[in-house]
Amino acid sequence: MSRIGRKPIDVPSGVEVKLDGHHITVKGPKGTLERDLHPDMVVTVEGSVINVTRPSETKQHKALHGLTRTLISNMVVGVSEGFKKELEIQGVGYRCAKQGKDLVMNLGYSHQVIVPEIDGISIEVPAQNRIVISGPDKQKVGQFAAEVREKRPPEPYKGKGIRYLGEYVQRKEGKAGKGK
Repeated sequence: MSRIGRKPIDVPSGVEVKLDGHHITVKGPKGTLERDLHPDMVVTVEGSVINVTRPSETKQHKALHGLTRTLISNMVVGVSEGFKKELEIQGVGYRCAKQGKDLVMNLGYSHQVIVPEIDGISIEVPAQNRIVISGPDKQKVGQFAAEVREKRPPEPYKGKGIRYLGEYVQRKEGKAGKGK
C-alpha cells in the first residue's frame, strides 16, 4: 500500500467537499477549487474525512493512488490556509513595486518589466526587494512564481537576479587569467 495514498484527509471546519462521480469541488474561506480525478481511483467522503483507495496493485494504480490523495489534500489545504511563495530580488538598482494590479520590476534592463496579476493569485510587495505570491491553488502559485523568477534568474558570478527566499545560488569564480 502507498504510504501517502492510504492516509485519510481530514477536512477542517468551514471547508465543504462535494464529490460528483470523478469530479471533486472543494469550497472554503479562501475560494473554490475544482478538479477531475482519474476514473480508476475510488474516492469516498465520510463526514469530515476523505479516503482514496485503488482498485488493483498494478504499477499505474500505485502511482495514481498517492498522486490523487496529494492533489485532493492540496485542494483542502489551499481553500482553508492557502499557499504562498516568497521571492527576493538581489542586485544594485534592482527593485519592484506594485502599481494597481501589476507588478513593476526594474531588473537592470533598459525597460521596466511589468507582470500583470492573474485571477486566483495575489501579489504583495512588503519591501522593494521582496515579492510574496499567494493563492489557494498550489500549482498556480508555483507556476506564477517560476514565471516571475524567469524574468531575471540569479546568475552565478555576482548573484544578481530574482531568487526564491532562502534559495542558495552556487557562486563561480571569474576569469582566472585576469591581469596577464
